[in-house]
Amino acid sequence: MSEDTRSELYAELAAVGPYGTHPGHALITMVEPHPGHEYAYNRWYEDDHYYAGAMAMPWMYAGRRWVATRDLQLLRYPEKSAIAQPVTTGCYLSTYWITAGRYDDHMRWTVAINKRLNRDARVYHDRTHVLTAFQNHEATVYRDGAAGPRDVHALDHPYAGLVLQVVDADTPEQRAPLLEWLRTRHLPKRLTGSPAALVTVFSPTPLPGDRMTYVKQVEGVDTRLTLLWFLRTDPRECWDPCFTDLDAAVAESGLGRVELVAPFVPTVPGTDTYVDLLR
Repeated sequence: MSEDTRSELYAELAAVGPYGTHPGHALITMVEPHPGHEYAYNRWYEDDHYYAGAMAMPWMYAGRRWVATRDLQLLRYPEKSAIAQPVTTGCYLSTYWITAGRYDDHMRWTVAINKRLNRDARVYHDRTHVLTAFQNHEATVYRDGAAGPRDVHALDHPYAGLVLQVVDADTPEQRAPLLEWLRTRHLPKRLTGSPAALVTVFSPTPLPGDRMTYVKQVEGVDTRLTLLWFLRTDPRECWDPCFTDLDAAVAESGLGRVELVAPFVPTVPGTDTYVDLLR
């Protein structure tokens, strides 16, 4: 006799609630495998957790993994980062889109499934969560207007690189003006002629109180914005001058400060490509 999966509820659930394609929310998680565990961590994440702990869940409909080899880690700034200490920490980045309006539904499932995975010894503990947060989509700015892939395609389109930028407003009241400046002035100007095709902007949300204890609570939920720059070229080919002064530009606005600018390239799914280049 097959295991009871309450299949009769699926038809009921499918008939209600939002089911659009807009990435209303995201999971952005930057992780550092402990020294000596790089290969084992990568195989666990590639073969098991990317699917069982993410893509198989309801309403998480797109995902992509990124990696920072040692030369990419050394491009990061600022040296004194509120995100990573030292700033080179966190060599793997995973990004996932969640359907707009389905945040609460997804969170109830993800907390429950991760408790089950942990109980069944399917969680790899020799790693540190450097930056892990569910996020609400705030804006997307495009380089080419209506031409080219939309943000819904960003994790499936074969972009050659990604830059993670974390910006903190000085006060909670300044985050809205900071977002408006980014959306209407700074990002459109910086994208003109840029190797980046689009930038998505998110704001972090608190993790639930019943989260797994190895994931620390999110900081800066009232002041922080997380930007993902999707690049058509390898970040090493365009780092200077395109991305070396993002901190100065934000500082000049008087609205906040940059806490991290970090380049990544996509992993090659199902392989250990780049694992020997992390240290």
